[in-house]
Amino acid sequence: MRSPIEPIEPIDSFDSFTPAVELAAAVRRKEISPVEVAEICLRRMDELDPRLNAFCHRADDDVRKAAAVAADQVVRAASPDDLPPFHGVPLPVKDLADVAGWPTTHGSAGAGRAPAPVSDPVVRRFVDAGFVLLGKTTTSEFGALPFTESEALGISRNPWDPDRTPGGSSSGAGVAVAAGMAPIAHAEDGGGSIRIPASCTGLVGLKPTRGLVGNATVVVEGLGVSGVVTRTVADTAAALDVLARHDPGVWWSPPSPRGSFTAATAAGAPAGLRIGVLTDSPVGGIGVDPACVTAVEVTLRALESAGHHVVDTALPLPPTDELIAAFTTIWNVGAAGIDLADPERVEPHNRALREAARSVDSWSYVEAVQRAQHLSRRIVEGFVDSFDLLVTPTMACLPPRVGAWRAGTEDHPLAALLNSYPMGVFTSVFNVTGQPAVSLPVHHDEATGLPVGVQLVAAPWREDLLLQVSRALELALPWNGRRPPVG
Repeated sequence: MRSPIEPIEPIDSFDSFTPAVELAAAVRRKEISPVEVAEICLRRMDELDPRLNAFCHRADDDVRKAAAVAADQVVRAASPDDLPPFHGVPLPVKDLADVAGWPTTHGSAGAGRAPAPVSDPVVRRFVDAGFVLLGKTTTSEFGALPFTESEALGISRNPWDPDRTPGGSSSGAGVAVAAGMAPIAHAEDGGGSIRIPASCTGLVGLKPTRGLVGNATVVVEGLGVSGVVTRTVADTAAALDVLARHDPGVWWSPPSPRGSFTAATAAGAPAGLRIGVLTDSPVGGIGVDPACVTAVEVTLRALESAGHHVVDTALPLPPTDELIAAFTTIWNVGAAGIDLADPERVEPHNRALREAARSVDSWSYVEAVQRAQHLSRRIVEGFVDSFDLLVTPTMACLPPRVGAWRAGTEDHPLAALLNSYPMGVFTSVFNVTGQPAVSLPVHHDEATGLPVGVQLVAAPWREDLLLQVSRALELALPWNGRRPPVG
């Protein structure tokens, strides 16, 4: 399972923004020890996390022990090829996934704090790939909102502007990588929660096809899927090689991919692709910030320069009310199965979602899931007939200011979700369809100094094409040299 990507030149010293693949190669070449890497990350966390709040659980002793074991394995290995692909690379886990021996709060003051007895299969794949688990990162309660500002975990802040949100619900993951506290981080996406923080913090965030990466259970009818946030396309491809493995114990698990996503990425994109465009909000009444439209325009110019063709065909989206109903009926049950020690401490919007879910009988719920599948089929069939890729803004807005979501919530708790629609209006559609989608930090807004992501969407199971085009855009519109003011 060794990564085929190797940097051409050795690295003289570890920079806290060194990509994960390059760092793993340096560890294999014994240019840097996993212990040194872990200590640098822990020091960065000490320095920056009190201000940014990326981590909700630190287990520094566990980190140091795992790094020491990894360092010993480097010394004992007969060949560097015997080591797993990310050997000795630190990676934090989002606090929605279980790590054996660590608590899982799900971002809730109402959840218990007992250590998890076993790790989620996704976490086990990370460990098998050689990652050193670096603690757990913040999330909104139950992953329901695209920001983390909660009673349980506090406020996570954007290293590009601490008065703004880093997005979510994988808030801490985005903050940790963007600020150089970790080279790569686990994230989960049920409505945009990988892509939204990637856009807000200037990272690469890919949501895989429904079912490609299996957790312990199918998450909200397959809307939710695990992945990573990274600084480079190469890191994303190599991590997907680790995660996309057939799991015979989970529903909807396809066979493992025949080829390597890393190798496919390096092969380059085919010429003459059909590129669709969507810049108007899929939900009526939501405006799109000009900076977000500019990110699309920048991307289209680069794609046309590479010989691809922009087609003037609309994506066949259903009416707004049908789309929202299809998503929210399923979304309302997102916290089902979570063991709560004190339900009264659950946040008001999630109590309202739970009440809404309990008001729907099982027959009606299944009918709603079937309607969602019919809508999905209509969109995907129209997509594959017309496009190879679709380009949209990742969000309809720039990262909102901390607290902006609160307007109207005292009287109407679900206003928290309604106020968040501009953040997730372009991403959540493709959780319903199950298509792979990636946010790329192609644009930087000069007026605010904030990164702005663009979303690329492919047909189901075409992560290879998505990564190939993403790599071409990374070369045409390089972003990895940008650094946030905090960190």
